[in-house]
Amino acid sequence: MSVGGALDTNVLVRLIVHDDESQALVVSRLLEQHIRRSESLWVAVTVMLELEWVLRSRYKFSKADVIRAFSSLLATIELVFESEDALEQAMASYEDGGADFGEYVHLSLAQKGNALPFWTFDAKASRAVGAKLLK
Repeated sequence: MSVGGALDTNVLVRLIVHDDESQALVVSRLLEQHIRRSESLWVAVTVMLELEWVLRSRYKFSKADVIRAFSSLLATIELVFESEDALEQAMASYEDGGADFGEYVHLSLAQKGNALPFWTFDAKASRAVGAKLLK
């Protein structure tokens, strides 16, 4: 499957939240067009970081709601994610852990890049496997 473009955070928000029905319809049509063409749409890690923040801060999604939304996105066959394995690992850690999603993404990417330990001043993040508190 070839890639037919990349998505911005606001496009994924419309897909998940449907707070603007006309834009949600445009997103649905875009996905359908790419399915017909056997093309995927690419999603950057930075978009996923911003998406988690927007869902949590603007739309008051709980951790469980964010995880459900992200699981649905990752299962969407026409979407391709940058460092998908690191995102999946970060989601699993976020589900069980006490740190922010972003910290787990950073840690997962550091692990993928064989760049551990992940040094941090964040006490919650430092409790994750592979992280160390900088004192």
